[in-house]
Amino acid sequence: MEAAPQTSGRILLAPMEGLLDFVLRDILTRVGGVDRCVSEFIRITERLMPARTFIRIMPELLNGGCTFAGVPVRGQLLGSDPVCLAENAARLAELGSPGIDLNFGCPAKVVNRHGGGAMLLETPELVSRIVSAVRRAVPAHIPVSAKMRLGFNDDTRAEECAQAIADAGAAELVVHARTKAHGYRPPAYWERIADIRAAVNIPLVANGEIWTVTDALRCREVSGCQDIMLGRGMVVDPGLAWAVRAVAFAKPDESTPGEPHVSWQTLRPLLNDFWALVATRVEKKHRAGRLKQWLNFLRRRYPEAEAIYAELRTINDAAFIDGWLQKNSPVPACGIRALQAA
Repeated sequence: MEAAPQTSGRILLAPMEGLLDFVLRDILTRVGGVDRCVSEFIRITERLMPARTFIRIMPELLNGGCTFAGVPVRGQLLGSDPVCLAENAARLAELGSPGIDLNFGCPAKVVNRHGGGAMLLETPELVSRIVSAVRRAVPAHIPVSAKMRLGFNDDTRAEECAQAIADAGAAELVVHARTKAHGYRPPAYWERIADIRAAVNIPLVANGEIWTVTDALRCREVSGCQDIMLGRGMVVDPGLAWAVRAVAFAKPDESTPGEPHVSWQTLRPLLNDFWALVATRVEKKHRAGRLKQWLNFLRRRYPEAEAIYAELRTINDAAFIDGWLQKNSPVPACGIRALQAA
């Protein structure tokens, strides 16, 4: 089968439960370079979820389905019952999600024990029924997409699962180039995405182990995908999407600008904004952990983040951290607007 034609190049922001939630989606899309986000999964069991459940996980539903920076967010559902998933997909579409994404990749043991996430890749026929049921339940103008890993214990059914997803009516498929058994251990097997591209006729998005511009270029070359999804790489380096866009997606007949660089001076005010959003979303006793979680990622890229992490590593008092951030708050920089206008 001929691979589906690819777009000129889009960058998606990955869903990651407990990390890339509403708060970090808001902050990272302010930095820019992202075309679309996917919410962390909304777990569907045996009932129709109330609107407040969807809104709790995806508050962007109250903002036209977009982050405050205007980037669309597609709600992701996780479950194994086709009828229940279809009913909830229809509800999510009614609430204003600009698309419905289905999770066939979560490696968490508790999810897999209940037959969801990557475990579904053991039963391609059930994957097909889920996608088909959701596609029928959702208005035609609302796209249905999916994200899958290469398999559960191995990748022998990867093409079969991708074909099931495509033939059942999905408009797009993100492939995380590792199995559940691989977890998040490097490497990512981008060459297997190329095999899957040859087996289906819908656009594919490559995901997995993209930490740098060099990784992005290599992933696109090996997988054959123009579109990529960034996850932890953008948490570590919030300017990664801009940098990739400048280098990887420049047209041959255009002069390529220098690689954008999101300086610490530009990023530092957003740390305060992140903390302010955490205060509206997270219980007081857990707020310090959320800040330190992001700092722990950022310190791989920024020495300044390393210094703040060292200063606050043993502090769990939200009031103390609030005071520390205010006391050490930098003069707000115009960097984000300047970066987006560049």
